[in-house]
Amino acid sequence: MARASREQAEKHREAIEQASSRLFRERGLNGVSVAELMAGAGLTHGGFYGHFSSKDALAAQASKRAFEESARRWTRRIERAEGDKGVMRANLVEPYLTKAHCASPGDGCAAVALASDIAREPADKPVRQVYIDGFRQMVEDWMKTVDHEDPAERRKLALAQLATLVGAMTLARATEGDALSEDILAAAREMLLGPLAQ
Repeated sequence: MARASREQAEKHREAIEQASSRLFRERGLNGVSVAELMAGAGLTHGGFYGHFSSKDALAAQASKRAFEESARRWTRRIERAEGDKGVMRANLVEPYLTKAHCASPGDGCAAVALASDIAREPADKPVRQVYIDGFRQMVEDWMKTVDHEDPAERRKLALAQLATLVGAMTLARATEGDALSEDILAAAREMLLGPLAQ
């Protein structure tokens, strides 16, 4: 019986993390209550503290999960390029800078969806370090697409290009419904994939 209880508890925790990862990206860290997070997982509010010590602890774990999901997608796309940096970059940029990604923050990039919330969180909140670690991994992955001999220059270019990628999606979401949104996505695609890209 104890094993069944542990397995059920693990399933519940998994459901809570999955629902929270999506809901935090859709509505922000402070835009959703614990009761709504639990309802999103198909569970009652009362069971929350059996799985997490606080909403802050859940926010950190859900954000970590979102970054890990993105990292796995990026790894698969990079590996499909078979070492061709241009193809690697296209495999990352083309699905990222789309109207579909713009319209679905709950399934999209955590760096975009959580940026403004993280900027407002106190420095001692665990979710801040999770965000920083997740973004560092994005930089490491993006550096694989940059064709430059000097590692310091490669990192600098990766930071600027990744800021363009994430910033473009952030602004495209903020202007969604206006033609400006699609213009932002198109301009960033051209900059990251065209002759200005290195």
